[in-house]
Parts: sequence; structure tokens; C-alpha cells
Amino acid sequence: MQSQWMCLLKNVGNWHGSFTQLAPDGTLISDIPTVTSLISLNDDTTIQQVIRRMPAGEPPTEQVLTYSSLGRGILLFESGAFSQGSLQLGPFGEFGAELGLIWGDRRLRLVQLFRDRRLTQFTLIREQLGVMPSMREQLGVMPSMNVTPPSLTPLVGEWRGEATTLYPDWRTPETTLTQLTIRQEHNRLVQTTTFAGQTIVSTADITGSRLQFKEGAQPVQVLLLPDGASATCPTEIRPQTPFFLEVGWLAEPDTRLRMSRWYDASGAWVSLTLVVERRVNH
Repeated sequence: MQSQWMCLLKNVGNWHGSFTQLAPDGTLISDIPTVTSLISLNDDTTIQQVIRRMPAGEPPTEQVLTYSSLGRGILLFESGAFSQGSLQLGPFGEFGAELGLIWGDRRLRLVQLFRDRRLTQFTLIREQLGVMPSMREQLGVMPSMNVTPPSLTPLVGEWRGEATTLYPDWRTPETTLTQLTIRQEHNRLVQTTTFAGQTIVSTADITGSRLQFKEGAQPVQVLLLPDGASATCPTEIRPQTPFFLEVGWLAEPDTRLRMSRWYDASGAWVSLTLVVERRVNH
């Protein structure tokens, strides 16, 4: 397996897109065009990150960060996909994580933030290497709650793939086959997941672009977002209960990526899983 630093170098380039800030229910707060540049320096031993924000009607801003090593809160996959965030959930204060996926010359990143265990906001970041006007135009379009929400139809069917799990204690990564079946029954979604030899059936209430899984010790919400993205997490994290934060991305009509960051009952970060799955039956 490639080193973590080599995986980070897969992100080098100029990524054009936008930072889209959303309320917990998906309501649009702001959408700011951005260019995020990752530059390799000193024979690939240093990376400089330059974030340029260009809000409408305001002067652009620039933030420069330099890295020569990786922190404990980040793990990367061989594709360059990554997650960075909190190592430990506390009873009070801020908590959150960024989950970033790569598919070809596109990236999709999602930041989920909590305060005092309650979900406060999302930031959806959709990017592409170089400048492509058609993509730039698409990036600027965000639905409000008054617009027809994203459809479940592109997700319905049987999906099969492979999951790779990394661990913050650097133990050997694990790989397993996955199977996911999604079907819609009126205003309910039924999901059957087979992972690591276990099969779990769960149901969710569908309200617009929100799916609410109320079963189990930790209820979660799935928020359907533009461009095939989805955000999965609790709206309030219950004490002494395991939980996960997840981003999904329908990168192609029959190809979906999912990344989940798992925490145990004590609130400690324990693993990071990337699933690459393809639809085999509609």
C-alpha cells in the first residue's frame, strides 16, 4: 500500500469549484466560488495549500497553509480520497469532520459540524481540476427547499462493491465485499446492507430530500444533495452510543462512492471506510 503522504499527493492541482454552506435540513445559506490549489514543493516533501474565495460583490480572500507531515486526525486512501476531523467527541464544544472523495478529475468534499453534540451545518464542496465552464455553471446551482428535491430514483436498485477500512492506529487495512439493495415503498425507503458477513435491514421515512432512519440506538438522517451527493449523520449524537459520519456520491449513473468515519461508544474515532460500488440491477 502507498504511503499516506503519496496518497495526499494525488490531490495536487488547481481545483475549481464552490463552498456551499447548508443548514441541517439542507436549506441553502451561501454559495461561494473557490479555487483550492495544492502545490508540491521541495521534491514532494512539502505541500502548500492555497484557498481562494471569491464571494459575489466582495473582494476575494486567500488563505495559505503549508504541510510537511500529516496530523493524527487524517487518513487517506490510494485514490487520494481522505477524511480529516475530530479524534474525540466531548460533551460540549465543536466537533466535526471533512470527508473527501475523488473520481477522475472531480472531487466532492463534505464538512459536517456539530456543537454540543447537535448538528449545526454542512459545507458541500464540489470541484474539478482546471476550468470547465459547463461544470462551473452547474456548481453554482443549488436548490432551495421550495424546489423539487433530489430524486431517490438514481439510487434504487442493487449495488455491489468493495469496502476498504483504514484505522488510525495503523493496523493492516481490511477489504471486504459489499452488497446494498435500496427500494422505495411510497414514502418509505427500505435498505438491505450486507457488509463483513452481516446483513442489516433498515427503513427510513422520506420527507422531501430528507431520509430519517429512526430505528436503532442512534437515529440518523440522510440528506440528498445536488450532483448526486448525500450526507448521513445523526442530527444529535446520543451519549455512550456508537455513530458514524458519511458522505455519498453518485459519481456516474451506476457508480457510487461512500465514505464513513466511525466512532465508538466513548466518542473516539476508530476507523474510516471507503466503499466503491456499482449498480447491477435496477
